[in-house]
Amino acid sequence: MRSGPEPFDSPDAVALCAAQQAEMLELYEGEADIGPSRDGPMFVPPRGIFLVVRDDDGTAVACGGVTRFDESRGEVKRMYVKPEARGRGLGRLVLDELERHARELGFAALVLETGDRQEAALALYANSGYERIPCYPPYDSRELSLCLQKRL
Repeated sequence: MRSGPEPFDSPDAVALCAAQQAEMLELYEGEADIGPSRDGPMFVPPRGIFLVVRDDDGTAVACGGVTRFDESRGEVKRMYVKPEARGRGLGRLVLDELERHARELGFAALVLETGDRQEAALALYANSGYERIPCYPPYDSRELSLCLQKRL
């Protein structure tokens, strides 16, 4: 297992993000992501970073990114672990690595939005010290959204 930065527009990152979005569309019965568009420069230091985790055979199995949210905080984006790779601690690995990189980028805290039906993600975030905050735009208009923050 290895983890490292990759371009957000690399083929494996694109495939993982597409799988994540397809899974969310199914879980939320067709309700699409309402967040701002993402592009490669958002995930390039010093603005952010995007990580891909690969199995020993090189297969991309998990990802996540962090990008600048405001003057002092970053935002976690596109956390995802392929279904066949779940239960091996990869979500925690990605989150821990993102937090480490966020500190290196100078962020004092991280925020994120997740949905109310993502029980495993909510448990991971709670166990990692994230606390509920009022949802920020555009998620403040959507009942299924939960927003969280962790001070680094």
